[in-house]
Amino acid sequence: MFIGHFGAGFAGKKFSKSASLGTYFMAAQWVDLVWPILLLLGIEKAEIKPGVTAVTPLDFTYYPFSHSLFAAIVWGVLFALVYFLFKKNLRNALILGALVVSHWFLDLLVHIPDLPIFPGAGIKVGFGLWNSLAATLIVEGLIFAIGVYLYFRTTKAKNKIGFYSLVTLIVFLVLIYVANLFGPPPDSIEAIGIVGNAEWLIILWGYWIDKNRE
Repeated sequence: MFIGHFGAGFAGKKFSKSASLGTYFMAAQWVDLVWPILLLLGIEKAEIKPGVTAVTPLDFTYYPFSHSLFAAIVWGVLFALVYFLFKKNLRNALILGALVVSHWFLDLLVHIPDLPIFPGAGIKVGFGLWNSLAATLIVEGLIFAIGVYLYFRTTKAKNKIGFYSLVTLIVFLVLIYVANLFGPPPDSIEAIGIVGNAEWLIILWGYWIDKNRE
């Protein structure tokens, strides 16, 4: 899942307006921010296998430290704790921690059974929505659309930047999503890791948007 996680980040603003959209994006995508680093370090592994699902050519062979349910919960607790220590806002910390964990459950919808429950355990789960391109587009698109709608309802632009920066981000995310769905397979696993780290730029974009909206 890609834009669905950003949909969850957009929706976070509905539950508390005091945290930035960039922070909500960071929490919703935290698992996928950790994964490329572990991938490049060789700690976690994936293979490029066109046809493994109808949606993605990636076969996630080993990623228990980023994508197991246990790891997602640990990351969620740590994220919430660090936020609380710096901001002293328990409500926001809990929302952000829940967003971190939500990543695993949204992935559960689309992944084939490759998501570990616990590092080292043999049980892997996934409902396999990626086996159907149409079903994936409907479900993930709906999650994204709801999140964007809630953000639009919860905030308003202070200036033209506040409007156009948000619209261009939405268009950009959709274009990236379409390119991933219908473009050629990645050249290498290393390329995936490098591109994955570029998601930090989208988080910075979220902070920029939020500074221009109220």
